[in-house]
Amino acid sequence: MIARRLFAAALLLAVPLSWVQGASKAAPAPYRSALVMDAASGKILFEDKADAPRAPASVTKLMTFLLVHDQMVAGALKLSTTIQITRADAAVGGSQVWLAEGETFSVEELLYALMIQSANDAAHALARASHGSKEAFVVKMNERAKALGMTQTTFRTPHGLPPTNRKLLDGDVTTARDLSLLCRELVLKTNLLTFTSVKERVFRPGQPAPKEVIMRNHNHLVGKVRGVDGLKTGYTALAGYCLAATAERENRRVIVILLGGPDVTTRDVKVAELIETGFTLAPPASGFVTTPPSPFVGTTGPVTTPQPTPSRPAVAPTRPDAPPTVRFPPPKP
Repeated sequence: MIARRLFAAALLLAVPLSWVQGASKAAPAPYRSALVMDAASGKILFEDKADAPRAPASVTKLMTFLLVHDQMVAGALKLSTTIQITRADAAVGGSQVWLAEGETFSVEELLYALMIQSANDAAHALARASHGSKEAFVVKMNERAKALGMTQTTFRTPHGLPPTNRKLLDGDVTTARDLSLLCRELVLKTNLLTFTSVKERVFRPGQPAPKEVIMRNHNHLVGKVRGVDGLKTGYTALAGYCLAATAERENRRVIVILLGGPDVTTRDVKVAELIETGFTLAPPASGFVTTPPSPFVGTTGPVTTPQPTPSRPAVAPTRPDAPPTVRFPPPKP
């Protein structure tokens, strides 16, 4: 009897202790790497595994945009410059706008496809046309990365598709810290946000189905979280769900990098949380300049082609690897 009472007492003591021990263990972070930066100063406000090598997936396209922008500054390209699509451009798979060999599009239209639809075929076409070949473009990507101080980054593609062997170090590799440097360069010195803030745009407007594509921004935080106007999402099985986001409020701008999220919903919710954290920690008057100098020679910034109202509710065909759409509650008026 005494032994039974002692055992019962020990059990009563052990159960609460196990609860306490379980509660004390922090839940694992819903990402592989994350970082929050104040855009004006470059100050890091939060970081977690920010220097670990990661696959960026389509976030790679931010460097593709920057190199095309550089060519515009140099006068080698204009928004109105037309690019004829080659067989190699059209053959690129994954997310795309289904370019066909022989079609022609302006640089402007391909940039919208690159940033809104995350079109890999558009990335290939812009890379080839702006630097002569995809290979030459990749060399310039790495030179530009080095100049920005992205010391842990190696680019191998203009689009971020994984290598055929699916090995991390054989594809595009970067870190959250390096990507924050790239994003800061873009928000301070280019008009990228003109493209990434667009929620929906028609590609091949007026063409019969399925040529006409309604491109919808993969960054679900645009229009849902106050101030968000960029930058780029990414996903592959190797990279996980990635998002480089930025938001501006009261002349303050934060940049958030999240790499390796487990799913699109978790990624988006965590990035929204990190944006709020960023504004809580950012200096009260960082003095961010909302209108960067125009990078486009002879213009005051990207002048968008007028978009007709779609005659039908067409959408881009669903890809097997496309993440589901996250539906946040509509903003209050």
